[in-house]
Amino acid sequence: MDAELILMQLFSGVALGAILIIAALGLSIIFGMLGVVNFAHGALFMVGAYAGLWVASLTGSFWWGLVVAPIMIGLFGMIIEFLLVRPLYGRSIDDPLLLTFGLSYVLVEAVRMIFGSDGIPFPTPSQLTGVVDLGVGFFPIYRLFVIGVTVVVLLLLWFGLEKTKFGLIVRAGARDPTIMRVLGVDVGKVWLLVFGLGVALAALGGVLAGPMRSVNPEMGSLVLAEAFVVTVIGGLGSLLGSIVAGLLVGIAISMTALFAPEMATIVMFALMAVVLLIRPQGLFGKLA
Repeated sequence: MDAELILMQLFSGVALGAILIIAALGLSIIFGMLGVVNFAHGALFMVGAYAGLWVASLTGSFWWGLVVAPIMIGLFGMIIEFLLVRPLYGRSIDDPLLLTFGLSYVLVEAVRMIFGSDGIPFPTPSQLTGVVDLGVGFFPIYRLFVIGVTVVVLLLLWFGLEKTKFGLIVRAGARDPTIMRVLGVDVGKVWLLVFGLGVALAALGGVLAGPMRSVNPEMGSLVLAEAFVVTVIGGLGSLLGSIVAGLLVGIAISMTALFAPEMATIVMFALMAVVLLIRPQGLFGKLA
C-alpha cells in the first residue's frame, strides 16, 4: 500500500481525534469537577452543530457560528444545571445520569420537530476549502484548521485551570467542596460555570464537526459513544487522558477504516477493553 496514503490516513485520524478530544474534554470536566455523568453530552454536541448552522445562515458567516453557537449552548447548559441537575447533587450518581439520559431524547426529538429528520449540509467556509501540500501528500485545509482550533482550546483550558484564581477554585472545589464553602466560596456558581464550560465544549465540537459530517438529529449518538470511550480509556476526570485517548481512538478508527472498513466502529471498543484489562482506572486515571 502507498506510504503517502497511509500518512494521509494518519493525519485524518489526528483530525478526527481533535473532534473527539473536544467532545471528551467536556465530559471529563463535568464528571471530574461535578461528579455528573452527562448522558445528554452527545445531544448537546448535535444541538451545537445546528446552532452553528443556524447562526451561520443568519449572518452569512461560518465564523460567527463558530463563536456564537458555543456561547449560546453553554448558557443553555447553565440553565440545565441550575434547573435540573443542581437539585440532584448529593444523591445517587444514577439520578443525574437518568435525568440527562432522558434529556438527550427530549433534545433530539425537539430538533427533529424543528429542523426535520434529514441531514443538512454545513458548507465549509471558502477560506478553508481546498487542500495543502504537506510534503508527503495533500491534506484538506479545513481538517488542519480543526487541529489548530483544538490546540488553541487546549492551551486556553490549561491556562484557565492551572494559572488563574478561578482554576484554583475549581480544582480545590473538586477535591473538597465543603472546605471551599467554609472559606466563603460560592461553590454553586463555580459548578454552574463548569457545567456551562463543558456544554460549550460539546457545542464547539459540534460546530467543527458540521462541515466534516452531515448535520442531523442522530449525529450526537455516535459522538457520545466515542466520547465516553475516550474518557474511559484516558481515565475518568483526567484532561490529559482525554487528549491522549482522543488521539489514540481517532487514529485507530482512521487506520482501521483504511485496512478493514467494516471494523472501524468496533476497534475503539476493542481498544477500550484492552486498556481496561491492563489498567482498570484508564491510562491516566486514579484508583478509587
